[in-house]
Amino acid sequence: MSYFTYTPPRTPVPLGGRVGVLLVNLGTPDDTGYFSVRRYLKEFLSDRRVIEAHPLIWQPILNTLVLARRPFASGANYARIWDKEENASPLRVFTRKQAEGLAERLAPDGIPVAWGMRYGQPSVKQALTELMDQGCDRIVSIPLYPQYSATTTATANDQLFRALMRLRRQPSVLTVPSFPDHPQFIEALAASVRRVYDTLSFKPQRLVASYHGLPKEFVEKGDSYRDECVRTTKALATALGMSEEEVPLTFQSRFGPMEWLQPYTAPYISALPKQGITKIAVIMPGFMADCIETLDEIGREVREEFMEAGGEEFAFVPCLNDAPEAVTLLEALSRQAIKGFQF
Repeated sequence: MSYFTYTPPRTPVPLGGRVGVLLVNLGTPDDTGYFSVRRYLKEFLSDRRVIEAHPLIWQPILNTLVLARRPFASGANYARIWDKEENASPLRVFTRKQAEGLAERLAPDGIPVAWGMRYGQPSVKQALTELMDQGCDRIVSIPLYPQYSATTTATANDQLFRALMRLRRQPSVLTVPSFPDHPQFIEALAASVRRVYDTLSFKPQRLVASYHGLPKEFVEKGDSYRDECVRTTKALATALGMSEEEVPLTFQSRFGPMEWLQPYTAPYISALPKQGITKIAVIMPGFMADCIETLDEIGREVREEFMEAGGEEFAFVPCLNDAPEAVTLLEALSRQAIKGFQF
């Protein structure tokens, strides 16, 4: 095995050691062009935790049928939600802002913060190196996925561990578990709902909680994702004083021919007007930051389908993004984890 060439940190490690915090999110293309989107999709869809089919079967399909066409459609979708001022996707912008907000909270304690992407740039390896350059010999890693799945939390950990495997001198690392019903996560979600509701001229009859989908087979093999989505939804309904019927749980973003977790968001919402439910709000509690799946798929596609089906009012509840409550949650997770390094 070859090892990274790593020079000593620019900031020496203090005698008592130094802790840093690493935030890890999914990732995003560098721009909306075909080749940038293609590179991102190839890396993402080549992950064996995301697509479990054997590479000898999947790679020919990926490199011909999927990557020949999908980057054009995905690029157009990204272009609609692209932050032109920052020249970056909202996911990258908000992940950076979350890291900056957390860094400000932890600065008085001398705890630096870095952020990296599982797929794309900046990489987890770059973020790890950034923290080590600041003298960190202990690192708290927070995968930014509230509900655990092997396709998300585990892939973030995998990428960090791959980087560690190639270091001669490794920092000690503590990975933070998922937080589906952490009190401050639920309060942050509830606060985001209240903020939106306060601006509405109507009262939503349903607050649909839409989570990223997952093949049903993955759950049958032991992935805890669905159970954790249920925990989040129930806790949110309780925090808002709503019944479970008023906060239904659905799953979006299917890919491929296999059966995924149900009910599927788009058809579920499109069927609501026939049931007399014409005014709704949608929240996406599985995403810490707005991205293509929230802004374009829900904010545009699902909204249009609902209105065409007879819906009258549709409210979009943004993800936590860089709201103060989001930073407070990350601070709480960080400080609790840091205690694990205390002897």
